[in-house]
Amino acid sequence: MNLETALASVERLIYAKTGKHFSNLQTIILKQVWQGKKYLAIADEYGCTEGHVKDVASWLWKILSEALEEKVTKTNFRTVIQRKFSPISITTTRAIEPILLSYGSTNFIGRELELAHLQTLINRGSKVIVIQGEGGVGKTTLAQHFLLSQGFALVLEVLMAKETQNITSVESIIEEWLQRDLHEEAGKEFGVTLARFKRCLEKQKIGILIDNLEPALDREGKIIAAHRNYVELLRVLTDLKVKSVTLITSRDRICEADLNLEHYRLPGLNLSAWQEFFLHRQITTNSIALSKLHQTYGGNAKAMEILAGIIREDFLGNIDIYWRENDNDPLVETDLKNLVAHQFDRLQKLDEQAYLLLCRLGCYRYQDIPQISRSGLLTLLWDVEEKQKRTIIESLRNRSLVEFSQAKYWLHPVIKAEAITRLQRREEWQQTNLKIAQFYTASVSKINSIQDGLTALEAYYHYVAIEDFEAAGQVIINSRNNQWGQYLTLGSTLYRLGLIQPLLTVITQIIKKISTIEKHSELNNILGDLYWISGQVERAIACQEATIVAATQCLKKLTELEVNQYRIYYLKMLQVDSLLSLGLYQIDLWELEQATSFFQQVINLAHQTKHHSWSQKASICLDLVNSYQQHRQVDYQTSKQFYQLVIINNHADYNTGRFAFFIQILGQTYLNLGETTKAQQLFERAIAFSQSSNYTQIKAKSLSGLAVIYRQTNQFETAEYYHKQAINLLDNIGAKCDLAEAYFQLGLTLKISGKIEDSKLNFEQASQLFQQINAPKQLAKIRNQLE
Repeated sequence: MNLETALASVERLIYAKTGKHFSNLQTIILKQVWQGKKYLAIADEYGCTEGHVKDVASWLWKILSEALEEKVTKTNFRTVIQRKFSPISITTTRAIEPILLSYGSTNFIGRELELAHLQTLINRGSKVIVIQGEGGVGKTTLAQHFLLSQGFALVLEVLMAKETQNITSVESIIEEWLQRDLHEEAGKEFGVTLARFKRCLEKQKIGILIDNLEPALDREGKIIAAHRNYVELLRVLTDLKVKSVTLITSRDRICEADLNLEHYRLPGLNLSAWQEFFLHRQITTNSIALSKLHQTYGGNAKAMEILAGIIREDFLGNIDIYWRENDNDPLVETDLKNLVAHQFDRLQKLDEQAYLLLCRLGCYRYQDIPQISRSGLLTLLWDVEEKQKRTIIESLRNRSLVEFSQAKYWLHPVIKAEAITRLQRREEWQQTNLKIAQFYTASVSKINSIQDGLTALEAYYHYVAIEDFEAAGQVIINSRNNQWGQYLTLGSTLYRLGLIQPLLTVITQIIKKISTIEKHSELNNILGDLYWISGQVERAIACQEATIVAATQCLKKLTELEVNQYRIYYLKMLQVDSLLSLGLYQIDLWELEQATSFFQQVINLAHQTKHHSWSQKASICLDLVNSYQQHRQVDYQTSKQFYQLVIINNHADYNTGRFAFFIQILGQTYLNLGETTKAQQLFERAIAFSQSSNYTQIKAKSLSGLAVIYRQTNQFETAEYYHKQAINLLDNIGAKCDLAEAYFQLGLTLKISGKIEDSKLNFEQASQLFQQINAPKQLAKIRNQLE
């Protein structure tokens, strides 16, 4: 068995297990391990650390072990795969195929000519093809089937919201693709993120499906003003240098003159396809009635499914009886929308409870969570006896009114639109959204992945739908354990996961509608850190100052008669956390006196109280500020204490990803004090934890610190290497303040090593960034080096 055959077999297996294709790094790991390479060599080739490669490889061996029911390791990987996927193991590989074509052979029929036409367009060089057609004609099914058949390394999908006001921003979509599927960091500006995404498309063969785009189009076929950045995405997708193929499904034509889009009008299925489909469902196909139905509905694929379900369920598979009953019925119209409306009316008469479930299912968004588990369905049957629930679900499935695959359910967009319209007219609209929001909140107890975070956030959208903005805000500030052993709000965990843009969007959408002071303040606290991470320091400061003012006012209003210990704890926590954040922001601006003031305030408020951990963090930060100012008279007792705990004692409470940020600060403090051995130990420890906690910023700052250590020992080549690694990482995440400092430090290294012109270029890069941040003292620091 050769390498490519092995990789194809393994990818099919992984896809069947997880529903995801390989990332670029996963592919490289499998190729190199197959060839006997070590993790360190793989890390050097890919440009990451050995620890990161080990983490990704560990996940691969775990999934493969589960799928093959045999322990798979780096050592035995090649042997196991050769044994399992050799020609005599044909049964195993065949068993995977039906899972890959999850749409099912009987549901995908009669499209040979259409598939061939799409292939011809691709062969001619088309990068983006718009499959245009009426609702239910089969645009999405054709697109998904075609993309799965092309052997792409990865297929990315986005389903547009049915309602224009609920369309997800393109910034959020690309950010999620980069983070979750491509394992790359998003930038903090859309242009940076888009450029990074384009580079990914230039490196590997990727399929992209943008499904049901028409809600984002105006009546002239142009992308609506609120979402013009979709045009920029399409511009990238049509670039000749990308290796991607993009299929867009839409009922309407896209009329953007600047974009090179290929439109393909999808016809209905022919009569022979309908005959094949009905035959599979044991319905007589030689009847004139089938021809009449096919003609009436123009070969519409969804109409075919619905009609077959109705005839089997309600007419014992006799198509002639169905036709006789409905031939003269004025409700039997020629388009799918009216057919669907008619079936809703009919279902309401036959099975009121199934009808209610169908209407309630329209409440789910089917966007970030495109399919619903059985538990999600059962949540909507709150008023039905347990013994009846299964029958009701089967009633919808048998009539093809709900889509189903691998224990997941969803609605066709036309059916969803009808369902939500009908539900909005009922009093149950509020209760259904409430039940779904509660379901999503309860379904995630710990956040181990981006998908967990998005699932927990889904409750937010349902509270917004019923204008319960207080509850929507609570979703963001609900705390859970996460994969790094932290107990953080959903908002804090989401930005740790790199989902900056979606979080900024949801908070800014509701924050002015929140009347509860504590809730408003905590959202402001999270928003401040989001602005800080994205380089908007002035906005970040304004958010934290507003939080402090609000929390302080609330504390003053509390009287002895209404003392609520938890409320007092909560308000003081907001105070000290915002003060700590302000101190960190001031360091980035090089306003060291102000930073000292903020850290001292935290210590004064929190020392030996229930918020003592904030006092400890502030003391660590205060030592850093003192070390920058070369205050030799300071004893740096806090730094000594925590160095002992982290390095000497290896204390479990402090050797975790959640403390990595402050381990890095300790390293910087010891570096400033000239104790390079301790600094190096701390930086290396911080890097190790940043790998496991997905905290790129910590890793980059620690690498920059290591670079300075090598500079001080005149190892300039190694120093440059670490500087450039740090700059690359910080540029990837768009951390402007840290990136500016990293350029400054590289400039110093180049200046000391005699590369004067190169050093000036890096000082200039730092200056430009500090100007954008509005940090005059940082600019003065650079000017001193240029004089």
